Amino acid sequence: MSRPTAPFTRAGQAGRRAGCSLAAVALLAAPAGAETASLYPPSSTFRSLQLTTLACARDNDAASCDKARAMADPLLDHPRLSATCKDSLWAIRQKAIAATTNSRERRDAIDRAAKDVTVFCRQPDRPSTSGSGSGSAGSGGGSPSFSAPAPR
Repeated sequence: MSRPTAPFTRAGQAGRRAGCSLAAVALLAAPAGAETASLYPPSSTFRSLQLTTLACARDNDAASCDKARAMADPLLDHPRLSATCKDSLWAIRQKAIAATTNSRERRDAIDRAAKDVTVFCRQPDRPSTSGSGSGSAGSGGGSPSFSAPAPR
């Protein structure tokens, strides 16, 4: 009687293995789609946020303040932005609120956060890859080389 259950059990195990391999394939395929979504935001996004935030500070208008907070909110979850950039975005989320009186302290705090966005959220510079002897021993390019010395 144990004979009929053995092939049935093996088929069940094969089905479980196929399910696991499909899950593994799905996990491996996910970063490819996520990679395109996590490209660094263009500088025009931060400039637009800065101008909207400055309008909030200047006009003390609920519409411009709500728009500034709505623009900053999704950027807080962006995986490629630095902590200092996210701190300035968080400051906008917290301070860009229409108030009953538009005091100088309020305007200065919002203006400071708006200025910090363009300073701290710019895309990091990538090292240039020039093909003329970069990284070779004795190139003397002025920057320190961290490659191991050539064997004698």
